[in-house]
Amino acid sequence: MTPPPLRPPRFDVGVALAGLAGGLLLWGFGLGVRPDTDPVVLFGGRWALLVPLAVVAGCELLRRTAPRTALAVGTLALAADVMTQGSIATIVMYTDLVYAAVVYGTPATARRLPWVTGVLTIAAALVPYAVWRVPEALVLGLVVGAVTFGPASTGLIVRNHRDAAEAARLRAEQTALLAEMDRVQAVTAERARMARELHDMVANHLSAIAIHSTAALSLDDPGTSREALGVIRENSVQGLTEMRRLIGILRDGEADREPAATPTLDGLGALVEGARANGLDVTLDATYDDVPAPVELAAYRIVQESLTNALKHAAPGRVTVCLRRPADALDIRVTSPHGDRDAPRAPGSGAGLVGMRERAALLDGTFEAGPEGTLWVVRATLPLTDTEQGDT
Repeated sequence: MTPPPLRPPRFDVGVALAGLAGGLLLWGFGLGVRPDTDPVVLFGGRWALLVPLAVVAGCELLRRTAPRTALAVGTLALAADVMTQGSIATIVMYTDLVYAAVVYGTPATARRLPWVTGVLTIAAALVPYAVWRVPEALVLGLVVGAVTFGPASTGLIVRNHRDAAEAARLRAEQTALLAEMDRVQAVTAERARMARELHDMVANHLSAIAIHSTAALSLDDPGTSREALGVIRENSVQGLTEMRRLIGILRDGEADREPAATPTLDGLGALVEGARANGLDVTLDATYDDVPAPVELAAYRIVQESLTNALKHAAPGRVTVCLRRPADALDIRVTSPHGDRDAPRAPGSGAGLVGMRERAALLDGTFEAGPEGTLWVVRATLPLTDTEQGDT
């Protein structure tokens, strides 16, 4: 609920001034609700009705800032107005106070006031009729209903519509906020996916290029340099091919482009042969069948990144790649010699370990990497499910 304003809005000031001016105009023409000889008129004279008129006009200034106070004071002023000749302007402004108390008051006031005014309307119709036994007595109930119950009911309808509109606006804002959060999360997830793909596809080849180019520059041996340049060229071509595949993934709107092939576990042999060509002593021991495509891609990338890290950081010795498929998971274990190397053969950023851990987490798997004695061990367990996980 919107808090009430601290000062009367201009509209309320205008309502108060218009009501007061209208009452003074009627008073100037000598127009009153009752003649001076009416029995209920206890305070005769033309000047008596101006006091209730001025009080109710002042209450109009509080119709939004303090609606319950304005209604209470206005009710007392209306009771005083009944004892004078009365002013139509006072009655009209009082109906606005009843309306404002429901629209701008507390929820409790909005619920109770229509019921209270409804009971008063019924009582004002039945009690005089029971006493006087004349149909004209029912008119008093109609007057009370028009002055109290009618404005209260109208205010309740307006308030309900206003609250419904406010609730709809809040729901729309929440929906827009959730949609924006979903969009940001989708963009973030896509950027992370593309970062993993870019790193895993290119890092292996660039690391080999950096290592062999260093060897070619540091050794004054034409045969070694020629061999290193051959390896550099081969990794450059493979790196360009992988880059074209990545660009093909990004340019998914090209209708004349063939779908890019996704690496599978059948390509592990070629991956290991490439690592051997780059200088690693690698052995592959893989036993698997019926592995879902998302798990195949994640396993391939984890092995690829593990070999890249071994190429950059491992000490001289044998690197082993082992894949096993129990009943409901694919286990990956890559070991490489650890220690006896002062600095890596090529710089690393640590993004590879992060990417491998993310790939395992996206498939609800586990991943761990760290030294075990003289070995650096990478372990990953990827659950095998039939549900589509998407491109990890």
